[in-house]
Amino acid sequence: MSGFFKSSIGRKVAMALSAFFLMFFLLQHLSINILSVFSPELFNEVSHFMGTNPVVQFALQPVLIFAVVFHFVMGFALELKNKKAQGVAYAKNNGAANSTWFSRNMVLSGITILAFIILHFIDFWFPEINTKFIQGDWSGLHNGELRYFHELQEKFVNPIRVVAYVVAFVFLGLHLAHGFTSAFQSVGGTAGRKKTLQTIGKAYSVIIPLGFIFVAVYHFLTNNH
Repeated sequence: MSGFFKSSIGRKVAMALSAFFLMFFLLQHLSINILSVFSPELFNEVSHFMGTNPVVQFALQPVLIFAVVFHFVMGFALELKNKKAQGVAYAKNNGAANSTWFSRNMVLSGITILAFIILHFIDFWFPEINTKFIQGDWSGLHNGELRYFHELQEKFVNPIRVVAYVVAFVFLGLHLAHGFTSAFQSVGGTAGRKKTLQTIGKAYSVIIPLGFIFVAVYHFLTNNH
């Protein structure tokens, strides 16, 4: 197994698998967040279920944290290795002629997204960990009501924070535009279906970020009117 991760193909496959998990999480996360626009009550109920379900909290959440850390560490490691190999690997092949700027600079969008994840953890995950695991409050209540919708609204009062979220989601879209198809290619899943996957990837890389942007902007506008 250690030899698998030491090989270039092994690292790319492992990174692709973490990407699949994270892309599924983004879809699930957006599905819950969008409820806050159409039904605050349902958003509260689903958020409370996810926030107190032992399988989610003690099995899936640690896997998610590991996947995030692994994906970024592996991405940076592969990028450094590619940079070192450029003098040999790209001497006869001009990568700029066959790829987009963002596909050649995934690490830049990755750093931006990593900064956003840190902000997102500060806004939501750290306070949640403090409430449940340090204070021991698993009720999900504040002043007798489920607190999740109110806490979400509070985060989008400040326009600077909203702009930061929007910019981060734009970079997320650019990252996904290349990463979606690349993940399938790493596991050999593009044979005979590359154009279809590229079409799905483009749609995914637009719909998911736009959905999150819509949620952030909607709550900012409703908070300030």
